[in-house]
Amino acid sequence: MILVTGGAGFIGGNFILDWLSESGAEGIVNLDKLTYAGNLATLDSLKNDSRHIFVHGDIGDQELVTQLLRDHQPRAIINFAAESHVDRSILGPAEFVQTNVLGTFNLLECAKQYWSNLDSAAKERFRFHHVSTDEVYGSLSATDPAFTEEHPYEPNSPYSASKAGSDHLVRAWFHTYGLPVVTTNCSNNYGPYHFPEKLIPLVILNALNNKPLPIYGDGQQVRDWLYVGDHCSAIREVLAKGRLGETYNIGGWNEKANLDVVKTICSILDELKPRDDGKSYVEQITFVKDRPGHDRRYAIDASKVERELGWRPAETFDTGIRKTVQWYLSNSKWIDGVLSGSYRDWLQKQYT
Repeated sequence: MILVTGGAGFIGGNFILDWLSESGAEGIVNLDKLTYAGNLATLDSLKNDSRHIFVHGDIGDQELVTQLLRDHQPRAIINFAAESHVDRSILGPAEFVQTNVLGTFNLLECAKQYWSNLDSAAKERFRFHHVSTDEVYGSLSATDPAFTEEHPYEPNSPYSASKAGSDHLVRAWFHTYGLPVVTTNCSNNYGPYHFPEKLIPLVILNALNNKPLPIYGDGQQVRDWLYVGDHCSAIREVLAKGRLGETYNIGGWNEKANLDVVKTICSILDELKPRDDGKSYVEQITFVKDRPGHDRRYAIDASKVERELGWRPAETFDTGIRKTVQWYLSNSKWIDGVLSGSYRDWLQKQYT
């Protein structure tokens, strides 16, 4: 059994589906607060799967986390739980500090207490895997080398600052208390089940609904893009073989400017779902005022995880983005539930 936090979110949900798709996979306890981006519809296929136990709750709830650890005796904790949208962190940073910093602190404290009471064999097996972001490293110029694990932390948004704080706590609990931790810092994920406030799903759905495709500033902000399925496979490798106390950067080796990403999506949609008027979706592109503190470039050097663990992404950006667009074209039920808000009905039915 493993405990996954934030397992109804984008990356966490994909990880659970990926993990349980393997024959004989260990069971998962899925602890999720079900904030606006938590969507149990992502996990519909697991409704009758006894290997998936969903628990509605907060990683900041010490009593609940302690009970789950005591009752289920997981051999690992994988912490996906986080507030993650930069724009929202600018408007309301308090929630990001609460979840990303204080929530991680509570999870670490509960894990330390649980781990310290295990027998020697179980102690040896136990892992605390903290999932973080490349945004903690700050911004790069066009000619700077990509982020390595030794790059200094220089967060520029409330979101990235809160994630940097959580990373430092995880490191400290390893060096001070010996808690067996590993940390992964990933680049921008994309793929199925992505909540449509992030660039790629927003552009796909806006295009299909004849809405503007908003581009911040000049659209030349560069990101390294990582297909979520590749991220899931990397987490499995790090959990299984990563060295304790180490950080591993997980990237897709796919640096793209935002404008180029949007144009690529438009080109695929032009092919797979042409506009009724015969024009290209690129005509819907609209440039909007840049957001405050917008980092110019992120780039991940994922050499360490390849060198030490033999992991490398299977998808190129071209193959991954095509799969992503095709998924959104083929999964209107999930999309309609998100856009209408009906995906939250489950919570109301269960807890009202």
